[in-house]
Amino acid sequence: MTDDRPADPAEAFAELGRIKLAETDLEGVLNRIAVLAQRTIPGAAEVSVTLVRNVGAHTAVFTGESALGLDESQYKAGYGPCLDAAATATTFSLPDMAEESRWPEFARRAADAGIHSSLSVGLPVHTDVTGALNIYATEARALDEEAIELAQAFSGYAAVALANAHLYDTNASLAQHLQAAMQSRAVIEQAKGILMGGRRCSAEEAFMILTKLSQDTNRKLRDVAAALVDSVQNSKSS
Repeated sequence: MTDDRPADPAEAFAELGRIKLAETDLEGVLNRIAVLAQRTIPGAAEVSVTLVRNVGAHTAVFTGESALGLDESQYKAGYGPCLDAAATATTFSLPDMAEESRWPEFARRAADAGIHSSLSVGLPVHTDVTGALNIYATEARALDEEAIELAQAFSGYAAVALANAHLYDTNASLAQHLQAAMQSRAVIEQAKGILMGGRRCSAEEAFMILTKLSQDTNRKLRDVAAALVDSVQNSKSS
């Protein structure tokens, strides 16, 4: 059950610093950031986090459909406060959508969705990933100077948590790829050994046999090798 009680800023910052990456993942960190921001920043009705990579921008987490819809309208248009905040690592405040002149089309969509003020704070996550913490309010001028300062401080802690989570996630993925590569190498070596023993051929000749079989059957080399090893093991056990 989600705790919707207002969070003390100091407690929220401490919680961001206590996140144990071994017990969660990047998505879990993002969800905690969004929930804490919604509870901590005065006036925040909905919160989202935009992440921008080489392939483009997307909303990684959101607390309400209005936030997601307004984010996606910016991605479709190619501009907007959340994209500009992510690109420049700065803060953009829209105190009153009825008076907004920088992004009038976005402001009109926001007002139609019941959002009358917003705040986007840049999040420098990694060298190849940027982002923005987006805060949406249902009343004009709901996000005052105090809320802006708090959002900026919160974003600083969130950026560190996200950067650490991104690095941890990247290293975990790399370790998984390396483990898979080692397992593939091991099964291929096993299959070569079987062929060398059965056909009295060299290691190079055994590898060429596996490669040709892989090409002829349009299967990955590892799968061909694994099938050969399995067939030999099954014949021994039967």
